[in-house]
Amino acid sequence: MPAVSEITNFKGVAQQTGGESQTEIMVGALMKRVGERVRRARELKGIPRRVLSDISGVSPRYLAQLESGEGNISIGLLQKVAIALDYRIEWFVCAEDPWSSDTMRVTNLFRRAGYQTRQEVLDLLAPDTEADMRAQRVCLIGMRGAGKSTLGAMAGATLGVPFVELNREIEEQSGMPINELVAFYGQEGYRKLESQALERVVATHDAMILAVAGGIVSDPQTYAMLLNHFHTVWLKATPEDHMERVLAQGDTRPMAGNPEAMDQLKSILTSRETLYGRALSHIDTSGKSLAETHDELVAVIRERGFLQ
Repeated sequence: MPAVSEITNFKGVAQQTGGESQTEIMVGALMKRVGERVRRARELKGIPRRVLSDISGVSPRYLAQLESGEGNISIGLLQKVAIALDYRIEWFVCAEDPWSSDTMRVTNLFRRAGYQTRQEVLDLLAPDTEADMRAQRVCLIGMRGAGKSTLGAMAGATLGVPFVELNREIEEQSGMPINELVAFYGQEGYRKLESQALERVVATHDAMILAVAGGIVSDPQTYAMLLNHFHTVWLKATPEDHMERVLAQGDTRPMAGNPEAMDQLKSILTSRETLYGRALSHIDTSGKSLAETHDELVAVIRERGFLQ
């Protein structure tokens, strides 16, 4: 594909020469470039032309014409050749030499990088302020029983912004309850669905209050995405309050046949404390009524300008 500068230069020359002959010259140069790169890629991998023909399904005669710059190959056939050589198709048509171009090298490294690294690169290349990235999105984090869903819905109604539970978003997209998703895909599969759901929420909401599952902080890339795109509030509570609230909701699973449930809860809370502590604001909900905590949450959101 010609670079922008090539297209601009071509337009100027085309106006001077009538266009058609210059177009043919441009097409010829492109075919020659594609052919030379196919041949180089094949030779670097030590693949004879006949073997490449067998792998790609493109005839040896056509490949010979292509490598000589005489074959006007279709996109479909070129894609077959690219797949057979284990290269991306743009390597053969781009204006820059893919083997020496810093741009192509950076592109490939960027594709392989994790979310946090990609975000850091984007911040350097096109720096946005934290406020721009987080827009007017607020996310409540914390363990089960912290009151994220109840307080999120209440605060959303008070402040006039949508309230979304990420697990409900996952269920709507998958058509399955969370417990069935975890049983079917396992924790790793669930975490991937969670990350995808978070990406969708960021893409579709600029103003909202979100509640997420307590374990989202255990996935570094997903949690980094969350911290980058949301004003985060950690709803804290004592282990005893967490347990009491979960049981009050009618969920007896934590204690069912598990006398060590409280010790396990304390261990999980301790292990996640540093991660939860990365939130921009912390609200301790222990010993407070629902109304008091709601008022404190709304005050924090307003005073910190999270929805401005």
